[in-house]
Amino acid sequence: MNIGKVASLSGLTVKAVRYYSDIGIIKPDVDANTGYRDFSEPDLAKLQFVAKARKFDFSLDDCRELLALYENTERSSKEVKALTLEKIAEIDIKLAELNMLRQQLITLASACQGDDRPDCPILDALSDRTSE
Repeated sequence: MNIGKVASLSGLTVKAVRYYSDIGIIKPDVDANTGYRDFSEPDLAKLQFVAKARKFDFSLDDCRELLALYENTERSSKEVKALTLEKIAEIDIKLAELNMLRQQLITLASACQGDDRPDCPILDALSDRTSE
């Protein structure tokens, strides 16, 4: 199938499909006459797999590792679980950081009068070089 069709079916952009092909995540056949890539069903399955893994914020290296584990029928699931638990720990850290940022923004928004005066604690806090 052509790149537009495989992009549509995988939920990825044509640019993303081309990139994943260029970095070797998939290896479509290339027509010697036209240079166009011809994508197979296994290519599509890998692209769908990577698209789902990326939604969970797995890195490209993680995706490669997960794909290798997926394709290895003699794998143990403990490796997959370990990668997933690492991702959960990363998400927990990000959530804590986002919650802290949210609280700081709530505090700043509460301190701002939001009226016609030019005084703004939000802008003051953002421009304060000592509180980085």
